[in-house]
Amino acid sequence: MSSGLERLETDLAMDVGVVAGPAAARLPEDRTQPILDAAKQVGSLLKAAGHRFALAGGVAAYAHGVPLSLRHDADFCIIRADAEDVADTLRKEGLTVFVPPEDWLIKAQCRGEQIDLIFELAQQAVDEEFLARAEELSVDSVRMPVIGATDLIGSLLAAFSEHHCDFGAVLPLARHLREKVDWPGLRARFGAQPMPDAFLYLLERLDVIDPDGRDRRGSGGEAS
Repeated sequence: MSSGLERLETDLAMDVGVVAGPAAARLPEDRTQPILDAAKQVGSLLKAAGHRFALAGGVAAYAHGVPLSLRHDADFCIIRADAEDVADTLRKEGLTVFVPPEDWLIKAQCRGEQIDLIFELAQQAVDEEFLARAEELSVDSVRMPVIGATDLIGSLLAAFSEHHCDFGAVLPLARHLREKVDWPGLRARFGAQPMPDAFLYLLERLDVIDPDGRDRRGSGGEAS
């Protein structure tokens, strides 16, 4: 699962434009509108069929107002038990759906864009409680459930490890979303882990959040 979280983090790093050096010259082209169009179509199909889901990843950050250019794919969180029904819905609408070797997602193609339908995020299985925390937001004029800012940041903190710890990928999102995030909740969940704890300390030193976990603008944060 960690490799999947690292992939999400790397994709977001490219989307928010924090990749520097030679890697920056090799960035994929900006595909913001095609990816948004694909996300809107899939979200609309899932809504119409009554499936439980929430938008995640870079498109979720976009829906929360983070300025970025989408370059990779659209991610949706679904419950594992619903995967077969979700796949059937998408196939009936002409989308290609396939099962990759990884056991934490299924994939689809929509309008030539990749769609990842994820069963696990932030080291936890996607369940009804997780999806209940989603917010209904406008995604390029189409409203759909989007994972909350706390779960979005939490999914990135969960990717930090001794082998993968790119604070630069997450810092711009933390700054933009700080008023919507339940920082005390994230500290309680991840504070005992060295790498997430170091990132939270960095946010304190940069005056993004207070030492008790509140954002510097005094918001109480989003309920977890």
